[in-house]
Amino acid sequence: MVITTIADQITRTVEGVSDTLTAPFSDPVIRLGVTGLSRAGKTVFITSLVANLMDRGRMPQLQAAANGAIQTAYLQPQPDDTVPRFNYESHLARLTAKEPTWPDGTRQISELRLSLRVQPSGLLSGFSGPRTVHIDIVDYPGEWLLDLGLLDQSYAEWSVAALERARGRPGGDDYVALVAGVDPTVRLDEPEAQVLAERFTAHLREARAAGFSDCSPGRFLLPGDLAGSPVLTFAPLPDTRTPRGSLGREFERRFESYKRNIIRPFFRDHFAKIDRQIVLVDVLGAIHAGPATLDDLRSAMARILGAFRPGKNAFLTRIFQGRRVEKILFAATKADHLHHSQHAQLTAITQALLREAKDRADFAGAQTAAMSIAALRTTVEETVDHRDGPLDVVRGRLLENGKQAAFYPGKLPDDPAHLLGPARNGLQKWLDADYSIMNFAPAPLTLRPGDGPPHIRLDKAAQFLLGDRL
Repeated sequence: MVITTIADQITRTVEGVSDTLTAPFSDPVIRLGVTGLSRAGKTVFITSLVANLMDRGRMPQLQAAANGAIQTAYLQPQPDDTVPRFNYESHLARLTAKEPTWPDGTRQISELRLSLRVQPSGLLSGFSGPRTVHIDIVDYPGEWLLDLGLLDQSYAEWSVAALERARGRPGGDDYVALVAGVDPTVRLDEPEAQVLAERFTAHLREARAAGFSDCSPGRFLLPGDLAGSPVLTFAPLPDTRTPRGSLGREFERRFESYKRNIIRPFFRDHFAKIDRQIVLVDVLGAIHAGPATLDDLRSAMARILGAFRPGKNAFLTRIFQGRRVEKILFAATKADHLHHSQHAQLTAITQALLREAKDRADFAGAQTAAMSIAALRTTVEETVDHRDGPLDVVRGRLLENGKQAAFYPGKLPDDPAHLLGPARNGLQKWLDADYSIMNFAPAPLTLRPGDGPPHIRLDKAAQFLLGDRL
């Protein structure tokens, strides 16, 4: 374990030295990490961001687009041949079809390189020609990011935390009752081990479907080619003091194998190389699901930030410690589900919800921000007559039947504490309000030449994440 950790540190140091020595002689590269938990809209965000950087008519708040510094944008082969390419063309075709549909969500890591020809600004801009800036967009499931917190836990510590977290969640009490009757000291029986792993995974799926965010280990939900392998065939047990050859000891060995063979390579090969990061958060979905899921989202975001090594990407830091994430944006998605008069409240709730995580990043030197966005706008705003007076609503095409419907989700409080207080206190439902969500389908698009897909504040997000490097 110690040798592996030292080897990882040496690898990152060598990569940092190599990057530093070659940087002056090569085109600048920005590695942008895009993550979020399920249903946060990662795939749509990347597709719309790339489309709007290639056709910049809807990007007035991206300074380099507004002043014409970006002369052209084009896709290139990504530098890492071993990582799947983000299927941008297919996703864009689905969103812009005559009958548009949502693309499939993120199930594995993928990458896409977008290159921009940019005319430098400043005093010397007239003496230098355009330069090329590469943006390597790395898309990965947020569930995998939560796994990084397991690196600092033993199997016994993880078991205690996982069983405590399961209590009261969908399927969790059933699993806790099941393992209460399991003797972890008996000799390993592979069919029994598989049943325990399957039941624990079923609980994680039920919890995620109910809106909970912290459902790790992440590969249990997104196993890919590892489905059915021993490295995913373990589960938490109430007693981990077990002899060699026992069920409990084998689960402990597989837990350590999961950390060594799944989590560490992801950190070393992908996550540790990110410069800028956006974390997409479905705050409206968590509010709708109730106080417990909102508080779980808060704690999950705090755990996610614990995985970052934020700070200034200085010259010596790059040499001796590898890269650090310089900017982190927390983006509450689906802002188009609200009338713009409530966007400020959604942003304030997001800032308060992520305060613990954001303060940790700020303290370490990273620049952070929170905002409300919609990478693809699916609704239009209206004001309708209501028995209590005019009501600000949004209208869109319903996903389940394609019919048009006006929607009012409920009034978000001006003070975020009115939501976060009950969430922290463990209430089962909101006392004085009922918040709704609606599943909208993407609206048919008619794009003018030079315009990307319609959005809300995607240009402002791009300015924060990329503007200083363009």
